[in-house]
Amino acid sequence: MSSLAAATASATAGVGSAPAWRHYPFFDVVPVKDVHDLSSAPDIFKATPELSTVASSSVGTLVADIHGSVHILNRDFESISSWVAHVGGRVTHMVERKGVLVTLGEEDAIRSPLLKIWDIVNRDKKTSAPVLLRSVKLSLGNRPHPVSTVALSASLAHLAIGLGDGTVLIYRHLDQALTSSNSLTSLPKPRTINDSANDPITGLGFKEPTEDNPNYSLFIVTINRVLSYQVTGKGSGGSPSVVDEIGCGLGCATMDWKAHNITVARDEAIYVCGTEGRGACYAYEGHKSSIHSHLNYLVIVSPPFVASAASASATVRNFAAKNPNYDDSDITKVTVFEPENKYVAYSGTFTHDVREVISQWGQIYILTSDGNLSCLQEKSTATKLDHLYRKSLYNLALSLAKTQQLDESSVADIHRQYGDHLYQKGEYDNSMQQFVQTIGYLQPSYVIRKFLDAQRIHNLVTYLQELHSLGLANSDHTTLLLNTYTKLKDVTRLDSFIKTESKRNGEDGDELPFDLDTAIRVCRQAGYFEHASYLAKKYERHEDYLRIQIEDAGNYSDALQYLRKLGSDAAESNLARYGRAMLENLPEETTKLLIDLCTSSGPLTVEPDAPASAVALRQNVAPSYLSYLALNRNPAVTSTVTSEAATLPSPSIATARPDTLSHHSSDLDPPQSATPSPPEPTPTAPSQPVGPPPVKRLSPRLYFAHFVDNMEQFLIFLETVALRRWGQSVGGQSSPTTPGPVLEPPLDEEADRIDQVAVWNTLLELYLTLPFKGYKGTVLVEGALRNKAMAVLKSTDLPYDPMHALILCSSHGYTAGLVLLWEKMGMYEDVLRYWMDQDREGMVPDASAQVVDHLNRYGPEHPHLYPFVLRFLTSTPQLLERHREDVKRVVEHIDEEEILPPLGVVQVLSRNGVASVGLIKEWLMARIRDSRAEIQNDKELIDSYRLETAAKLKQVEELSDPEHPRVFHVTRCSACSGQLDLPSVHFMCNHSYHQRCLADNETECPTCVREHSVIREIRKNNERLVDQHELFISEVQEGGFSAVAAAFGRGFLNMTRPQDISA
Repeated sequence: MSSLAAATASATAGVGSAPAWRHYPFFDVVPVKDVHDLSSAPDIFKATPELSTVASSSVGTLVADIHGSVHILNRDFESISSWVAHVGGRVTHMVERKGVLVTLGEEDAIRSPLLKIWDIVNRDKKTSAPVLLRSVKLSLGNRPHPVSTVALSASLAHLAIGLGDGTVLIYRHLDQALTSSNSLTSLPKPRTINDSANDPITGLGFKEPTEDNPNYSLFIVTINRVLSYQVTGKGSGGSPSVVDEIGCGLGCATMDWKAHNITVARDEAIYVCGTEGRGACYAYEGHKSSIHSHLNYLVIVSPPFVASAASASATVRNFAAKNPNYDDSDITKVTVFEPENKYVAYSGTFTHDVREVISQWGQIYILTSDGNLSCLQEKSTATKLDHLYRKSLYNLALSLAKTQQLDESSVADIHRQYGDHLYQKGEYDNSMQQFVQTIGYLQPSYVIRKFLDAQRIHNLVTYLQELHSLGLANSDHTTLLLNTYTKLKDVTRLDSFIKTESKRNGEDGDELPFDLDTAIRVCRQAGYFEHASYLAKKYERHEDYLRIQIEDAGNYSDALQYLRKLGSDAAESNLARYGRAMLENLPEETTKLLIDLCTSSGPLTVEPDAPASAVALRQNVAPSYLSYLALNRNPAVTSTVTSEAATLPSPSIATARPDTLSHHSSDLDPPQSATPSPPEPTPTAPSQPVGPPPVKRLSPRLYFAHFVDNMEQFLIFLETVALRRWGQSVGGQSSPTTPGPVLEPPLDEEADRIDQVAVWNTLLELYLTLPFKGYKGTVLVEGALRNKAMAVLKSTDLPYDPMHALILCSSHGYTAGLVLLWEKMGMYEDVLRYWMDQDREGMVPDASAQVVDHLNRYGPEHPHLYPFVLRFLTSTPQLLERHREDVKRVVEHIDEEEILPPLGVVQVLSRNGVASVGLIKEWLMARIRDSRAEIQNDKELIDSYRLETAAKLKQVEELSDPEHPRVFHVTRCSACSGQLDLPSVHFMCNHSYHQRCLADNETECPTCVREHSVIREIRKNNERLVDQHELFISEVQEGGFSAVAAAFGRGFLNMTRPQDISA
């Protein structure tokens, strides 16, 4: 900037001297004519001297005159609305935001300036004028001062008014005041700022909030200083801070188009001031009468001056050359300056004084004192760019595109043209820099064809590398670049591309700098396994890395350590593919890794490398093992491992469960010898009873299929997972004095429950099926495994599926387990049938005694078993002979518990010729005697009921006979037992009372009223229950005929309903 100032310092000091800025004709001057008279300016501007102020707004151009009227103009500058804003006075200032207009003016009847606020969107129904929201006087003392300038924030939150004596009035929260009250004088009390040493206020402007600074600030410009005042936020309300010691005249300060800084125009230069201090400075000498902002431009207006042919300004010299009588009148110069790119977009002269500069509808309008209105129409961006292209000003074109906020494709096209320009000049390096900027918008083939020459191959490499770094390269680009490296054996550049570039891009955005699949493939094909494995490891292409280590290098130990470092989430899918291969070559280490994955919730510990030659012994497995594991039995590493080898277990495995298996003859001893023992949980110190957070662990069901050829490790895997993950083992092997592991709750309890069932179901099947025929090892002992199976079935804590276990025991002929499961599942008839079958087969001598024993155990809770056993005990003479007393006890129990009626017992015993009547003769005689006694009792009850009913009927007949007099022989009061005297009251129930012994209005016998009320309540309840059919049906379902009989007795089925009577 100092060089620009020095360049202009040598210019003529006369009025209108111009600095050495670049000039471009980006604006055209078009006269604005009246829509009805194309030979003259708009009619409203013909009386220009009567206009007091002009302002732009969201509804149109606002024009105020000296008579106090305000006009709203449309695009044709015709008045579409007008009203008298200040009666008998004039409008001095106007500013509008969001349809709210603030006017400041004078009125004859009021000495002080008057502030009025209008709603120019809504109209008064009577006057058709905008609604007046507020009207207040600006009075700070006895001596009023004129208003010099005004500023209104974009959100209507704050209003600032500057006065001629250096005072600033700030109305805070104006928008809230306008909506909170309807009073015309209701405005917040203004905050007064008087810190300008009585210098007149020449400019005001609000700095709008930003994301970095959400507070409002107010710029205050005087003749000698620029001040900043914080309106909101922390520190608001203090004294203004001095931003710059240079001020300006009235009208020479304006806010920039972003409302962040204020621009101050002085004769020597144009200054940009922020809240922290002075910023940029643009050397533009010459007198200035006003400055205005229009979008990203500054419109600078000079005061009238006499043109000179020797002026430093080319614009003035051109005017003098075109007008021979240029010195007869004054001219005014208007300059449109673009500060961001530092060029003059327009510079012209007007033969009259410029009265107003209006920024409206995206155009600049110049109103001169003679009433003429001119429009500065900005040329299109394409036209401006074409002009710059012809002058080879591509850097300025790029800067202009940024300012105009062109889309990225248009900017890329400028870079392309700039690149072509430099390419034609032979500046290939600079040309490539421009082409790199077109990546993503220009077809790469356009650039690649230009630089395929061997002499420019390094430029092509640069372009391809950048193409990869942005993630826009396809496989052909990657192949082209890597083939260039590999064919030339340029390992250094290959390292730079693969390692250095990938590292840089990984740190910046963690994005792939090239097509990763192609890069790995090309490096493997060319024999650069180190680079291929680096890429696979760097970008976590676990499958590719493991494929290189297992298929290319055969390094199973390294692959195992890599899988351990991956953690549970990443190792899950990879072990599904390579699990069988790893188990075949490193069975013990791989089993331990799988155990850690299924039992650990945190990162896995990395163990020292195991010798790659540690391969466990393999035994041929019978083809009938676990029919649901239908997997390929071929070696997993003899050829490329395909994804089909990682087939997950079928749904039947999902219903299986875990258990802990030992590999010794004792079913409770831990495994020893050559077989690795299951990892024991590390004892932990007692801690506070704070529950650990839920964790997610891998499902062990995913890896069942991998153990199809390694049963010993499968048992270790299942038992250890059950112990470490859920604290479950066969027979509860953990010592009661040894604290167990802290079991973390699962994230998905339902899935975890399914895993437990799967592990223990599978363990139970292994206990029942192993060892297979032909097994020559010493670890799997059949007796110990069967004992473990029985321990699992007996356990009440292990969550195996009883139905699945029942199927397994039945399929493999494990009778002891079947009986145990029948008992646990309440299938007592099956237990009894088992012992009955054993008795028929004669295999167990005391089988029939077991039947009776089990009946005594289950019978009290399951009575239906007694008839079942009775039929069995009377099925053969031998059984009846051995269990004659048992049969009698069973019959007596059936009779006591009323399990069968006597006839049913007889039918059971008479179905064959084994049992005789003499066996139950005494029992039958007792039943007959009891039946006869019951019949006799019933007859006696019936007779008593009949006699009682006849007596009642006779009494009712006597009481209801009006011709039969009733004689009362009672001589004592039923209440006080005293001798009856008159007056007395007699009731038909043969109770008599003194009248004094009865309460007033007593109409019922006090002695009988309680009995009658109980009867009435019973009848009401019975009537209410008549319509409750669902209750009656449920009673019938439970009680049968007894419920129907009870309903008859209570009158449910023959009761007369009130609606039936009325009908």
